Parts: sequence; structure tokens; C-alpha cells
Amino acid sequence: MRDAIILNPADNVAILAERAAQGSDPLRLGVPLAAPVPAGHKVARRNIPDGAEILKFGQIIGHAVGDIPAGAHVHTHNCAFSDHDRNYRIGADLEAARAAIPQIAPRSFRGYVRPGGQVGTRNYIALCATVNCSATVIRRAAFEIEASGMLDDYPNVDGVVAFAHGTGCGMAAEGRGFDILQRVLWGHATHPNVGAAVFVGLGCEVMQIARMKSVFGAANAGRFHGLTIQETGGTRATIAAIRARVAELLPEVNRAVRQDCPASALRVALQCGGSDGFSGITANPALGVASDLLVGLGGTAILSETPEIYGAEQLLLRRAASPGVAERLIDCIRWWEGYTAMNGGSMDNNPSPGNKAGGLTTILEKSLGAAAKGGSTPLTAFYDYAEQVTAPGFVFMDTPGYDPVSATGQIAGGAQVVVFTTGRGSAFGSKPAPTIKLATNDSLYRQMPEDMDINCGDILSEGRSLQDKGLEILEKILAVASGERSKSEALGLGDNEFVPWTVGAVM
Repeated sequence: MRDAIILNPADNVAILAERAAQGSDPLRLGVPLAAPVPAGHKVARRNIPDGAEILKFGQIIGHAVGDIPAGAHVHTHNCAFSDHDRNYRIGADLEAARAAIPQIAPRSFRGYVRPGGQVGTRNYIALCATVNCSATVIRRAAFEIEASGMLDDYPNVDGVVAFAHGTGCGMAAEGRGFDILQRVLWGHATHPNVGAAVFVGLGCEVMQIARMKSVFGAANAGRFHGLTIQETGGTRATIAAIRARVAELLPEVNRAVRQDCPASALRVALQCGGSDGFSGITANPALGVASDLLVGLGGTAILSETPEIYGAEQLLLRRAASPGVAERLIDCIRWWEGYTAMNGGSMDNNPSPGNKAGGLTTILEKSLGAAAKGGSTPLTAFYDYAEQVTAPGFVFMDTPGYDPVSATGQIAGGAQVVVFTTGRGSAFGSKPAPTIKLATNDSLYRQMPEDMDINCGDILSEGRSLQDKGLEILEKILAVASGERSKSEALGLGDNEFVPWTVGAVM
């Protein structure tokens, strides 16, 4: 049996590298297990008295419910959510974080250079619904265009994608919810992976195209067009009008050609979903290495999912590049605590049942593993949901933990590639930014070979170093950015993962 994993000398739990049978003694403490314990789960290294802190990664992940004897399984039956380290030593690790930026030779990828200097990794035509009332129209138009064969003569166009959603009216005409949707729609229509876009509305909704143009300016206005169902003459007439407009746009969009672009132009979204007990040991820290390498190349790594860094925010704050960045993150954490309480929830509502089956017990434990995706370099900026990401380096964007909503915000902010770690398995994909999926363990990689791009399980099973795996991930990012199709793209995923965050009253 492979040795259990001890992540920090201070830890009073170890993680099982493989399933331990009933009666076995995986830590060799002379205490046989009363029942089988799955791989990725925790076992006590020593006696943990009732109420004592349970430590993993050298950090608090909960407290003991009852006395836990050495060698016992530690999970939801005897480990409960508790407060975590609030000793926010802002900037304490900043110098070490600066020293962690790798000094590496410049790299490039084959991308699309847009007017104004944006660089894309894909070349889509986007149909953007301003309101749910036009969602069916744009979906049907996209389907008819794809099925008609009219794209066959335009090899440089990756496809037509419909960004449909469930709101846009019945909402306040100002405030955070309105601002979020407006940023999401504009961010997708003017995304570097979009060669042209068509906004489609009903006509009388709250979310108006003209208002978006007045807010964001006309700098990118030449790349999008607009029409409404009411003015065009109804459903069928609007679908026909969309098809005609796309036919006009195709020759121009097809003129885009890939050329050498510096890796510094890349903004990569960091995501995780279906996490397990190995996520914080293999795929997440390996992605953290790749994030550091990207930062060293002058690019941007975007960490998000605020509820899933809860309990690990102190680690990010210690490498905040400025007090202003730190304060925005602290205010955000406080907002989420109030938001969940207001809605009758708790920050510990996450992990999900699947996360718990994979060995994660509390949100504190999950967050400490999830934050590893952000690597070791300085936290240079904080962004609101779907805000345009402009700063290079490692940055944070406030988003929910729900993967489609989170990735929608990151992509709206300009991410041209998404890298997604998973331990339980995921069928996630995204457009217009392709998703690369990393498996945390060998079993998942064997079980879902058509979905997983890279296996990080060999970090444990074959002793691959995190550094080598991070380099492998970086190479895959550059290859996919250059046009190589990811597994999710080959499967056709991504048409239903556009899910803007809905904040505020539905009226």
C-alpha cells in the first residue's frame, strides 16, 4: 500500500493515496480501521481531543467533534466547520512572492490580432441576446446557420455561438445586477475570441443596446451589429435577418489569420469543479506552477470563485501587492458572509455531496486546495465580476463558486483560455474561450479519457514533479491558444455554459 500523504509537518491528519481496507493500518500506528476508507480521505496522525483544531496544509480546516483517536477516519462525522485564521498579515509574503516570479525566455503562440491590440485564440461570430425573450431566436438562428453548411467555405471561422440567458428584463434598471449583465454581454460581444457579434433583443426590455454603447463607448462598436424582434417583424423574420447578417459578416471575419503573438497577451482563467481530496495535492498546485510560469512570461492568471477561497484568503492577502488590493478582497469576503447569511445559508454549504464523497470535509479544506491554482506570485489586482482584466500577473475576480457562472465572468473579463481541474469528473466546456481539463487522479483519467486533456494523477502514481507537470500544462495552454482543439471542444461542449450571475430582485 502506498504511503499516506503528509502535506505539512504541523498537520494532524494524513491523506490516503489509495483505498484502505477495513482492518488495515495505513499509518502503521497499530490501530486497525473499523471500516474501509476511500482514497483521498483523511486519517488522524495522532489523538485529536474534542474541540481541537484539525490541521491540513498547516492550516485550520475544522474542529474535532468528540475525541478522535490516532488512526481513525476524519471526515464529516467527526470534523465540523469552524472559524479560520483571520490574522491578515497583509503583504507579509510579498517579497517572497516577487522572488517566485520565474525568469524564463519569452514564448509565443499563434493568435488573432484584433484592431486595438486585442489578441484572440479563437475566431467566432457571436449572437448575443439582450433578454430572455430573444434567447430562442438566437439559438435557432445559430443552429440553422451551423446546419446549413454556410460556414464550410470559411475555414478561419470557428463557428457561430449563441449567448442566451434567462434575464435582461424584470430587473432594476440600475444597480449591481444590471451592471453585471451589461458587462457580461459587452465583454462577450467584444471578446478577443469574437470576430464579430450580433446583438438581438425583443425591443422593449430593460437591457438596451444603445445604453451599452453609451456606457462602454464606441471603440469596439464596429465589430457588432444589433436588431430587435419587434422591429424586424417577428420570430421567423428575425431568424432570417440574423442569417442574412451573418452571411454578410463571414467574408470579413474569415480574413483573420493566425500570427505569432507573445505569451504575455494571454489571460487564462483558473477553474476547478468536482474537486476531490487529491485536487489540492496534484492538479491545483500543478496549475499553480503553470500560473507562475505564465506570470513570468508577462501574461495574466485569473483566480476566481470567492466562496471557494474562503478560509484561504489569508494566504492571498499575505502576497497582496498593495493595501488597496487587500482591502477589496477583505471587503468581498465580508460581503459574501453577509450575502449567504441573508439568504439563510452558510459559507460551509459548499463542499457539495460529490466533493465530500471525494474526501473534502469543509469549505476551509476545499478552499486551501483551490487557492493553490493561483501559484506563488504577487496578487496584483482585484476585479469585480465580469470587469475587464487589464493588469498582468496573478489577479483575482469576484465570482460565485458555481463553475458556469464563474467562468462566464472570467471570459467576459477577457480570458481567452480556461483551465479547469477536476477530481470527480466534469463535462464542462466554454465558448468563445476553450477549456482545458486536468484530472487530479489516474482513475478519473482512465474513466473519462474523452473529457480529460491532462492527467495530473501521475504526480502521485509515478512521482512526476509539480514543476514538470506545470510545464506540461503551460505547453498545452500555448498549443490550445494556437488552435489545437481541447477535449471539450472536440465534444462540442460550451453552448450551454454561458450563465451570467443574477444578483438582485426579479420583478
